[in-house]
Amino acid sequence: MLKENISLSQLITLVINFLLGSAIVVGVGMEAKRDAWIVIIAGLFIGLLIISAYYFLLSLQPGKNFFEILEICFSRPVAIVMSLGYICYFLYVACRVIRDFGEMISAAILPLTPIEVTVALLALVIGYILYMGIEVLGRTSEIFTPYTFAFMLMLFIFLYGSGNIEISNIEPVAANGWKPIVKAIVPSISVFPYGEMIAFTVVLADVTNFKYSRIISVFGVIIASMLLLLSVFLIITSLGENIALRSNFPLLSAARLVSIGEFIERIDALVVFIIMLGILIKSSVFIYGGLKGLEYVFNKPYRFFSIPIACIVSMFAIFISNDFSDHIREGLYVDIFVLHLPMEYGVPILVLVTLLFKKWRKDRSAGKEVKA
Repeated sequence: MLKENISLSQLITLVINFLLGSAIVVGVGMEAKRDAWIVIIAGLFIGLLIISAYYFLLSLQPGKNFFEILEICFSRPVAIVMSLGYICYFLYVACRVIRDFGEMISAAILPLTPIEVTVALLALVIGYILYMGIEVLGRTSEIFTPYTFAFMLMLFIFLYGSGNIEISNIEPVAANGWKPIVKAIVPSISVFPYGEMIAFTVVLADVTNFKYSRIISVFGVIIASMLLLLSVFLIITSLGENIALRSNFPLLSAARLVSIGEFIERIDALVVFIIMLGILIKSSVFIYGGLKGLEYVFNKPYRFFSIPIACIVSMFAIFISNDFSDHIREGLYVDIFVLHLPMEYGVPILVLVTLLFKKWRKDRSAGKEVKA
């Protein structure tokens, strides 16, 4: 198969946008109310551990992606079965992410446009990007990410300038005790968005300088966490914890509060751009993971599947839930225990233990041969 490479600068932008993705759409840590910022800080350290663990897993077999490592750990038939499970998982999460964007556009931006149109157009764009290759996705992320930083800074300045930020809204700290905070950290933020970086076990194998990918990924997690922390700060201080909890799209609601001299108003476009870029990158990475799995199973270039899979994902993104409340309930509460924990933690831990055992047994055999 044709070997593709992405640069370290492209990797860091992919990590940043991936973690923002749907997390910035629905908000994270809101179960802790005004203490959501504590949840983000705790999530930062969890994310650092997760991405380091995934890197360590791949470093045991340099140049191999997660699907190829499955074959090394087990036999090919078993690896194919497990790969099919991960293909379905990656594409399922991509459907969820795209549905987030479709719901937001249909409910808050283009209410007269059917959600099917929004979802189908986004999926086709993703399919075309992936048909062109992971390098094109990396360049797309690299080009547009600076605008994300600029727009987040502008949003903060506009909200502060319009007098909507009330620091008292995040005080006192831990007013409801630490139980809601711990509950929001484990397992919620451990699997969404940080645990979802399991998809990067496929992407990291394509990085030009793999030995530097860990430190670059760590910086990406830190930067993305700071942006999530800023978004949560703006949401809680401008809306208050009660309105933030009731809002389907809290950051968008916060942006609509901006009004400076009755001249600078309705800056929804800034938030929509940030969300759209994050959704595009996150869903593309998940679909790319699914495509690489299909490439491994069928021994055909993943581009062969890109457009058909994009069409299938767009279809299931519509059928996956009845309405937005059902979508959120299933995605944030049911899937955590049924899908995310086993696929993001259970199987990778099993694979890591198996690799370490095989490495120990190989080193032990080599040691005996030397002594003999």
